Amino acid sequence: MEDARHFLVNLALVLCVAAASTVLCRRLRQPVVLGYLLAGAIVSPHTAFPLFADEKMVHALSELGVILLMFSLGLEFTLQKLRNVGIAAVAVAVIQCSLMVWLGHTVGRLLGWSALESLFAGAMIAISSTTIIVKAFEELNVRGAVADLVFGVLIVEDLIAILLLTLLTAVSSGEGLSAAAFASTVARLAAFLVLMLAGGLLVVPRFMRSIAVFERPETVVVTSVGLCFAMALLADTAGYSVALGAFIGGCLVAESGEGETIEHLIRPVRDVFGAIFFVSVGMMIEPRLVVADWEAIAILTVVVVLGKLAGVAIGAVATGAGIRTAVQAAMSLTQIGEFSFIIAGVGVAAGTAGESLYPIAVAVSALTTLLTPWLIRASDPLALWIDRVLPHRVRTFVGLYAGWIERLGRNRAPAEVSERRRLLRWIGIDAVLLVVLIVLFAVFDVEGSRRLAQAAGISPPAAWLVLAIATALLGGLFGTGIVRTGGALARSIARAVFPPAADGSDAAAAPRRALVVVLQLGILVAVSLPLLMLLQPFLPAHHALAPPPLLALLFLFGLWRSAATLQAEARAGVQVVVDTLSRQLHGSARAGREDAELSDVDRLAPVFGKPVPLRVGADWFCVGRSLAELNLRGMTGATVLGIVRDEGALAAPSGSEVIRAGDLLALAGTTPAIESARRSLSTGERDAPPTPTPAPPGRQSSLRA
Repeated sequence: MEDARHFLVNLALVLCVAAASTVLCRRLRQPVVLGYLLAGAIVSPHTAFPLFADEKMVHALSELGVILLMFSLGLEFTLQKLRNVGIAAVAVAVIQCSLMVWLGHTVGRLLGWSALESLFAGAMIAISSTTIIVKAFEELNVRGAVADLVFGVLIVEDLIAILLLTLLTAVSSGEGLSAAAFASTVARLAAFLVLMLAGGLLVVPRFMRSIAVFERPETVVVTSVGLCFAMALLADTAGYSVALGAFIGGCLVAESGEGETIEHLIRPVRDVFGAIFFVSVGMMIEPRLVVADWEAIAILTVVVVLGKLAGVAIGAVATGAGIRTAVQAAMSLTQIGEFSFIIAGVGVAAGTAGESLYPIAVAVSALTTLLTPWLIRASDPLALWIDRVLPHRVRTFVGLYAGWIERLGRNRAPAEVSERRRLLRWIGIDAVLLVVLIVLFAVFDVEGSRRLAQAAGISPPAAWLVLAIATALLGGLFGTGIVRTGGALARSIARAVFPPAADGSDAAAAPRRALVVVLQLGILVAVSLPLLMLLQPFLPAHHALAPPPLLALLFLFGLWRSAATLQAEARAGVQVVVDTLSRQLHGSARAGREDAELSDVDRLAPVFGKPVPLRVGADWFCVGRSLAELNLRGMTGATVLGIVRDEGALAAPSGSEVIRAGDLLALAGTTPAIESARRSLSTGERDAPPTPTPAPPGRQSSLRA
């Protein structure tokens, strides 16, 4: 009876303090997660507040919160939902996570941490917080292309987090990164995943559909939660994280088609135990450890903000998003959250990371969470500033590149798509073989050298040199294959964007060459960063420092050269657009037509595609305002190529040019950019019309949403 009362006292204390702190945070317009962390600090034995909860009991209850959160996350990962995530979100998430793991690992080694502890630090800062972002988007009414891109990236990041958590759990359960431990843990992990997924897909979806037939909510809840804890227990028995088992259980239940229904039913239970989980995280904060590690906290906070800003922005621009959308998405993702706590907890529990890693993760999460609303608000001014300070040739190239990527999406000939998929598969095969080769050499070099020395009758150093040369030569073949296949893929994409003319003329040769250069370098960067992330634990610390900066410099050099090559082509194309617009639309304007088809421009100046003609109405917002004042390119991504008036035509008008009623504008850009520019010019609206903030699939109502 005394134990029951002790349990009741602790549960009441934790939930009541959490309720009060979250109300305070809502009043201050701060994310609710901060309220839970504050509640944990209040009831923690490490602070001076006269309220102390039983740390072991709260931690035990928090494990239920982790299991239910991960089960809920698994309910969102149906195969159909993963297919609906765009390639842009996948590319951005992979680039950003790879860069952050490298940055975290590098910072950890510079701080004197071990290789494994640094690897945990890298994984800890790689994943953004869905909870914080969704709440911030709701309060700030963020919507449109930015929200779509961010939510797509979050879905992919969650999946990457599960993979990182699984690999880190497997590696930390062995003896560091030794050959025997690595081989055995990877083999066991693969066998465990195959058995759970293959066996579960045969049983769980059918079983859940048979339960759903009864149409009894309580039966569905009890069954699904029971499966959740059974899968978690199975993973724990096998030596893996309970989070992995719960996630797999959610994925298997989701394949029954009842995922959304079950997510709605278990939401109240998950919210309660999820709150206890975040409170337990707050209880782990020891002020003395935070003060002692303030340098690491400050450095990692800066790395999270700047690293995610760079990674997301570069990835978004590379996939065809404009500068404004890329910067807004990047500023939205500059924080870490719930996955960081789980990853840090696994490292601390396994003994591969010091106890200070957990409070460091909490402190960095709290700081970046506080910064998130401010950064989102500042994203628009920052994007406009970046657009102003970028060199003109780079702005021109980025704007044209977004239109080219959109054109690629419209050109989906089955034969060409099949060819590009084949090339991607070969790049993936070469990359996997390269990783396997380097890992095998890193973990078996000493043993392999000894055996080779005995077999060949040479000294161990000579044997090691032979193995190193053989590995370098074979790795060079795989690396050359990646570069050559990437070049073939870049040329295939460029031909789809700029197909050769049927009459043998090739007016698109210059933009096609520029696109090939940028795509080839972009593919190299996109493949190299994940490879470096996977290989980093097996490379000497100083060897892992150089590749990303060198790749960045190489890409920027290629971008600058391509932009310079395209400069003259763009100037000539603008004149073609204006001449064609003046010739085709002058007569049609007198006939009372609003616009006409610029049929010759796509052939004569393919660099712009098909510019859209737009006649300015007498009552439009833009009348009497200059192009600089409207800042159309910075606000919408569309560019005014030319203006046609009764007294003549203006090619590439300057920012001081004032828009008049009746002007005929030639606009270039993506379809959303053109629509946004039309709205901005006519009504002065800067963004899309107000709509409800979209929620990511499966996150409509939960602690994570």
